[in-house]
Amino acid sequence: MRVVQVTEFGGPEVLTVVEAADPVPGAGQVAVRASAVDVLFLDTQLREGWGQEYFATNPPYVPGNGVAGVVVSAGDGVDPSWLWREVVASTANGGTYAELAVVDETELLPVPDGLDPREAVALLHDGTTAMFLAEHARIEPGERVLVTGAAGGAASVLVQLARAAGAQVVGAARGETKLNLVRELGGEPVDYATPDWAEQVRKLTGGVDVVFDGVGGRLGRAAFEVANAGARVYTYGAASGGFAEIHPAEAQLRNVTVVGLLDVQPTPEEKKPVTGRALAEAAAGRIKPTIGQTFPLERAADAHTAIAARTTPGRTLLLP
Repeated sequence: MRVVQVTEFGGPEVLTVVEAADPVPGAGQVAVRASAVDVLFLDTQLREGWGQEYFATNPPYVPGNGVAGVVVSAGDGVDPSWLWREVVASTANGGTYAELAVVDETELLPVPDGLDPREAVALLHDGTTAMFLAEHARIEPGERVLVTGAAGGAASVLVQLARAAGAQVVGAARGETKLNLVRELGGEPVDYATPDWAEQVRKLTGGVDVVFDGVGGRLGRAAFEVANAGARVYTYGAASGGFAEIHPAEAQLRNVTVVGLLDVQPTPEEKKPVTGRALAEAAAGRIKPTIGQTFPLERAADAHTAIAARTTPGRTLLLP
């Protein structure tokens, strides 16, 4: 089979397609023939050598941890009904930039009828994150919600979930393509390339009750400043390179609840049901992931380059 390896830490050029033996699933595992593979921004960071204190990724290794496809073989102890079913799953430890991926049976979720496997794998991380955050926030009808980086994978789902809850939603994004996507999803777009973007949000809403910030940095800080007294601020991402600087004493003084990334993580027992709810919502047509670009497996380096450019909205996928 073909796999993509990170041969050494570095730029996208270190992603190399090689031939490898087909994997044999062990006890409690299955082999999935991939039809679509999720590509995360985290993959690009790990490829560069970032996060060695948190992730044991030493070259050569096969990146990726989200895959959709068909179960083609199973190890001892696996329920035989999984064979030849279309599934989506996370490996949690790499190995999905490949034509075949080994996955623990405990991670398998069936792709619901009517849902494209590409959409299913796009929701594996983004849908889970968005669903868990939205459920935790308990958005009420009439509340005002600000989503930063609103054309991103999880953020674009958050826009839809907040709108479905009856909120007024402002989506901050950059560039006409991404702003148009926010409009299509039912949000009011604000371009944070403009210096007064936060003031525009305030004029539209009078201040917001909920913030979902996946950008961090100065943009995340500006989003916090638009929050009203009593607001809930979720700082779940740092696409700008760092989280927004919000001192707990300042948040307390303003009566704003700030919930950080580590404060709102689903437990292993919670994660799979949350993902299942996101898939069910998509199968019912109530949410739709944004798939901005797809690449064949052999162009994994191009996929990483495109993600780094940040010009395309939503999720990037590899199609083995």
